[in-house]
Amino acid sequence: MSTLNKIFDKLAQSRQNITLLAIITGLLFIVFSWIILFISSKTAISFSGIAHIHKTSPVLYLIDFFPLIAIAFIFIIELKRKKEKEQLTKEVDSREKLMDAMAGFAKEIGEGNFKSTLNIDSHNNILAQSLLMMRENLAENHKKETEQSWIAEGKEIISDILRMHNRIEELSLRVIHELVKYIQVVQGALYLYDEEKKILKNVATYAYNRRKFINQEFKPGHGLIGECAYEMDYIYRTEIPDDYATITSGILGEQKPRSILLIPLISDEKLQGVIEFASIHAEIPELTIRFLKELGEVLARTIFNLRINQKTEQLLQEAQLMTRELQENEEQLRQNAEEMRATQEELQKSNEQLEANIQKVENAQKRLHSLLENASEIISIYNKDFNLVYISPSVSNILGYSPEEMMSGKDMDRLTRKGEQAMREMFKQIIDFPKKPVSFQYTYMKKNGQKIFLETTGRNLLHDPAIQGIILNSTDITERKRAEKEERMRSKMQALSENSLDMIMRLSTVGQFFYANPVTKNYLGIDTKDLINKTLNEVNFADVLFNYFRETIEQIKSSPVKANAEITIPALIDDVKEDRIMSFVAIPEFNENELETILFVGHDITEAKRIELEIQDKNRKIEDSINYAQRIQTSILPDNRVIREHLPKSFIFYRPRDVVSGDFPWFLQKGNITYIAAVDCTGHGVPGALLSFIGYFLLNNIVDHESEHTAASIINDLHYRVRKTLKQDHNDAEARDGMDIAFCRIDPIKKELQFSGAHRPLYLLRKGELLEFKGDRKAIGGIPHRKKEETDFTNHIINYEGGDKIFFFSDGLPDQLGGPEIKKYSPGRIREKIVENKNLTMEDFNVFFANDFEEYKGNNKQIDDVLLIGIELI
Repeated sequence: MSTLNKIFDKLAQSRQNITLLAIITGLLFIVFSWIILFISSKTAISFSGIAHIHKTSPVLYLIDFFPLIAIAFIFIIELKRKKEKEQLTKEVDSREKLMDAMAGFAKEIGEGNFKSTLNIDSHNNILAQSLLMMRENLAENHKKETEQSWIAEGKEIISDILRMHNRIEELSLRVIHELVKYIQVVQGALYLYDEEKKILKNVATYAYNRRKFINQEFKPGHGLIGECAYEMDYIYRTEIPDDYATITSGILGEQKPRSILLIPLISDEKLQGVIEFASIHAEIPELTIRFLKELGEVLARTIFNLRINQKTEQLLQEAQLMTRELQENEEQLRQNAEEMRATQEELQKSNEQLEANIQKVENAQKRLHSLLENASEIISIYNKDFNLVYISPSVSNILGYSPEEMMSGKDMDRLTRKGEQAMREMFKQIIDFPKKPVSFQYTYMKKNGQKIFLETTGRNLLHDPAIQGIILNSTDITERKRAEKEERMRSKMQALSENSLDMIMRLSTVGQFFYANPVTKNYLGIDTKDLINKTLNEVNFADVLFNYFRETIEQIKSSPVKANAEITIPALIDDVKEDRIMSFVAIPEFNENELETILFVGHDITEAKRIELEIQDKNRKIEDSINYAQRIQTSILPDNRVIREHLPKSFIFYRPRDVVSGDFPWFLQKGNITYIAAVDCTGHGVPGALLSFIGYFLLNNIVDHESEHTAASIINDLHYRVRKTLKQDHNDAEARDGMDIAFCRIDPIKKELQFSGAHRPLYLLRKGELLEFKGDRKAIGGIPHRKKEETDFTNHIINYEGGDKIFFFSDGLPDQLGGPEIKKYSPGRIREKIVENKNLTMEDFNVFFANDFEEYKGNNKQIDDVLLIGIELI
């Protein structure tokens, strides 16, 4: 304001000088006119002569009044300009008050006070509207972060308890104890589900800061506990049944809870227990319910693991007991060994008798051969080279080939490639482990073209003089396979939850329905009993579903991998017809590596989609707000064209990390003096941008009002004004925000460069040699040290020469991580690159540093805002 008054005073003095000059000029004009008439009329210069020339030339009277007319005209203009001065002064005062109010409001937001109000008319003020919108978005994000932090802290507390205890009883009590305190309810209980007895038993109850010994049992479906277990879903009630248990305390007496919450503990779709909480408050917060639902899964998995561990310990104890019993029987085994040796002698005698009976066995084999002709299995013998040397006559009835045809190679010709590989693998195992029989199953093509399943068991009898080969017993198991397939289908159906909220169906590869759960009726409008064993063409439902099933079946038949899709289908939910968005997963199911059926699982994601759209809308609003702030910030930054008018050989390499930036270049030309600075505010993004507004307007105000300031005195003044603006000079100050700065004052008349820095240096390149002027080791702003007196910033005065090049920058460039070893870019690298490329022009330096920064950063994330300013002094 003082500068504006000085300008107005100078203008007023100038107008007074002009008025005096006009009066003097008018008088001289009159005298000059008189002299011309005196000379032209040859009249003597006297008072009578003056009267004579006025009489002879009346126009002189008009000329005599000319100074008075000029004075009157200038007086009217002066009155008009005085009014304009008063109006301009009022407008400047109003704008300064407006900027002070918005700066204070921005500071309140930066300190986390989202309830702060902006007491100005923001109707036509774009900056005020942006700040208000930014406050609302930041407040909403702060609320979400606070809720998520509360949930994470609770999970961490319970996780510590789960890691400390390995006994269910101790763990249950500690968990209920901590949860009652953490969610601030008056009572909590934990019930574990006994799968063998089919009951829920109370194992821990805690109320009014003390343990309660209550023995309660519930069957699934009985009472609220049983209902929660049966439905496998949480129950939240604010209307409590009259027969529900009351809460007893010394302070409240007997009082019925006003709200209760029951959470099922489910792991791998199996019930592990139920936790119950009661509160005397009217409602349990939604955040608490969400926290307990997420925690329930963790508790269920932990309880399941502890049960497995306890069962394992029990089995280990039993094994140890058996070991002791075996040790006790060791003596008995030694005694039996003597008896076995005696038995062995008797066996030798028996062998001699067996040799005598060999002939009898050969006769028995002949009888066996005749029996094999009508046997239900095929017996074949292969030699050590895996050539078929014998096959039983029953092959004709089972496979349709004669023994001669099989001996000629049909035993392998009619096998699939997989079957042939399995056969050779079986022969290899029989040779490697001659005492171990080997079985495998495979498909075989009969002579009439029918495919059947065979099961073959092989034994190594190469050393048996009666066989001298590998004997294979093959049985037709086609009917058994079919029965197993049907049983497998029924087992899979039983494994599916009839209470699932998802639509579950199993279809064959030709579109026949094998299974559909009850939820299917809501979406297809058809009872499951009317759906089973029918094909897609026999069922009348929406075209979109028909086309989806048909196309997906064909897709999986050609490429048997899981397929996902989202479709919108008409549904009947609670007797109301509406379109629902379904997320379908089609899962191929195999048997013997052959595609058998396709399982379709449809999950209703209508509500999730709605929430997703809401989140996208909120994100868009936040992004629009930040983009608007970026336009505002860009509008106040100096224009490169204006800078180059005064500093033609200069460049600014500016890369904000986010949309808005905490780093900003600042420039002001005042008379012949050029002021330019690189400012790095605390943080980046929105917080840094808010602080950058404060720094920008404070620098403008300081430099514009004082003309004789040095570079150091300017940033000293900025230092104290930032503290005052952010109220860091108060005893209860907590905000440590501030800024680093490299500030230059250039006087081209004196060829003098003044530099002062806060944590930031200046590099001077002169005739190939690089000089460094370090900034002071303190920042602009921040809470003052109560016991240490502050020193002023250092003012470096440099008498520069034409062609000197200066560089100054924020810490975003040297702190950037990158390179092959993921290290910082570093100030040393900046100095090295300047010296290596000392002959580059400023424009080339700009291109070089931009390319070098991107190449060094590579695929790493930019960690901070980047600002580098280079100037060649002339």
